[in-house]
Amino acid sequence: DHTAVDHLSFKIEKGKIYGFLGPNGAGKSTTMNMITGYIASTEGTVTIDGHDILDEPEEAKKCIGYLPEQPPLYFDMTVLEYMKFVADLKKIPKDKKASMIEEVMDMVKISDMRNRLIKNLSKGYRQRVGLAEAIMGYPEVIILDEPTVAVDPQSRNRILEGIQELNRQGATIVYTSHYMEEVGQICSRIAIMDHGRSIAVGTKEQLTGMIKTGEKVTIEAVVLSEEQLAGIRELPHVFAVDYQNDILTVQCTKARHNLVRILHCLEEQGTAFGRVYSELPTLNDVFLEITGKQLRD
Repeated sequence: DHTAVDHLSFKIEKGKIYGFLGPNGAGKSTTMNMITGYIASTEGTVTIDGHDILDEPEEAKKCIGYLPEQPPLYFDMTVLEYMKFVADLKKIPKDKKASMIEEVMDMVKISDMRNRLIKNLSKGYRQRVGLAEAIMGYPEVIILDEPTVAVDPQSRNRILEGIQELNRQGATIVYTSHYMEEVGQICSRIAIMDHGRSIAVGTKEQLTGMIKTGEKVTIEAVVLSEEQLAGIRELPHVFAVDYQNDILTVQCTKARHNLVRILHCLEEQGTAFGRVYSELPTLNDVFLEITGKQLRD
């Protein structure tokens, strides 16, 4: 009765980091489950390195490493025991198993936890163990579904660093998140999703270039009358003005010296003000302008 993914179509080039950005419920995880073959799509096809995930599941899945949002770990194993178990599942040759386990653990920074039971690890370390499982054997395509949700900042940074290192080594990464900062930081191409559809696709620069907002200026501790606000609204390139709780927010189209014009206007009005800062458009601005709602609550 519910269409989770609605005629989504995309192609990912080898060696790229492709991000799916969208709020919870946008269809990102369902898309990942179809790519990996956990669930079958009711229409359409998924091919990985030329192999159809439904017609040739074994060949397609050989190319994939997958980290779901909640990795299904064995909590009563130590980290090292689990890594050996994963290496055996993935049929890593015996003469390479020990060195590969050490490489993978070092890459995601869990070597110092090798003798700890997984059930005694923090959420962040468990996610790192899940990432180690996904990259064991160095698959060509690594699919990461919300890998940093609810993890501590240190683990988040370690996970992102590990992803970028894998990509430098040639891995193709599929990355889902509702954290726009992460997606903008690591992804070479981004699909913004909402209600199961892809509503915009491109590089971060291409996406922010699609919208009217070119610069957002915020000025704090400023007291303004309606007449003064009207003067700001009449400035060139200003298309939206918001004033609440003595904070002025001005949105401008792409142009030089927007901030200078606004400050000059306030000075001519004899208006005192506090902190001033200017921001370029973000992926959240793209989502907001296209859908009318914030990307994150």
